[in-house]
Formats: sequence, C-alpha cells, structure tokens
Amino acid sequence: MTVQTIPAIEDMTPAQRVELMEALWKEMGKNHAETKPPEWHLDALDEAERSVADGTDEFIELEELESLLQEKIRQRNIG
Repeated sequence: MTVQTIPAIEDMTPAQRVELMEALWKEMGKNHAETKPPEWHLDALDEAERSVADGTDEFIELEELESLLQEKIRQRNIG
C-alpha cells in the first residue's frame, strides 16, 4: 500500500488499517525527539501513575491485554 493508493479508511480491510497504523507509528517514531506530546496525554499519564500508586489500578503485560481484547472480540462475534 502506498500513499497514492490508500483507500478511504472506512473502505479499508482490517489488515489494511493495521498496515496503515503500523506505517504511521513507524514514521512518527523516527522524529519522536521533535514531536511534543499533547498536554492531555501528559495529564492522562499522570492520572494513570496516580491510580497505580494509590492501588486503584494496576499495570498488566501487553500480552495479557492482547488476550483480554481478543476474548472481548470473540464474545462480540458470538453474540
């Protein structure tokens, strides 16, 4: 997929959407030192840190998150 041939997002297959997202993340990562995150993102990170520190929330491994999301998707597809 090239920039010249990208269909509208709503017309993309799930695989094409993932490919586009990965390409965007890869490109954004090249210039990360030049890119300042938005203020709301820093606020969200601060809130997440507070939630973990006070025991309201906890971090999980990426693999566990992926499993949880895949299970939710399976449940939606069944129902």
